[in-house]
Amino acid sequence: MPIELWTARMERPLSDQEREAMLPLMPPARRERLLRMVNVEKQREPLCAYLILCLALRQRYGWKALPEVALTQLGKPYFPEYPDVHFNISHTSGAVLVGLSDQELGVDIEKIRPVGQRMMTRMARVSTAEAFFQSWVRREARAKRSGNGVGTIMRSESPLQPGEAYYELDTFPGYAAGLATRSRELPGRLHRYSLDDML
Repeated sequence: MPIELWTARMERPLSDQEREAMLPLMPPARRERLLRMVNVEKQREPLCAYLILCLALRQRYGWKALPEVALTQLGKPYFPEYPDVHFNISHTSGAVLVGLSDQELGVDIEKIRPVGQRMMTRMARVSTAEAFFQSWVRREARAKRSGNGVGTIMRSESPLQPGEAYYELDTFPGYAAGLATRSRELPGRLHRYSLDDML
């Protein structure tokens, strides 16, 4: 199965009714964590990430509900009932990204924002915020694919390993996004949505 990708841009706040309608789409443990967030506005991206995951699963497999989600020891989510369906989600201020495949994959999206020169030099040896976040999403997507945990991205980046592939994704202006995989197939179509398209 080719890797399929879905991304959405959120350009407005959620209404209380929209938020309430999306909450049941999340796995119970993730929903409990979300409800503990003091700033309700920060709930938008995680809620929309699970909404677009549900839409992706419906489009790809015809599933009407999100199956049980479990976590590996290092916190990588997976579907215990469907071990051949791999997914990964990422969200940042104003945008989400979801990937589906029959092999493990990792995705990341980040809003490009100001970064101090010292941080750019120390972490990525680059001089622009855009290059810094391209490096960041590459590291995070690779860490998420491997399941080793995002703590590994703080170290210097290692070269791609044999069989490992990384693709920069063109999602929305002002964002850096990427996909890490071991699949030999090129990524399929990137489905783009707005918040109103999803609801």
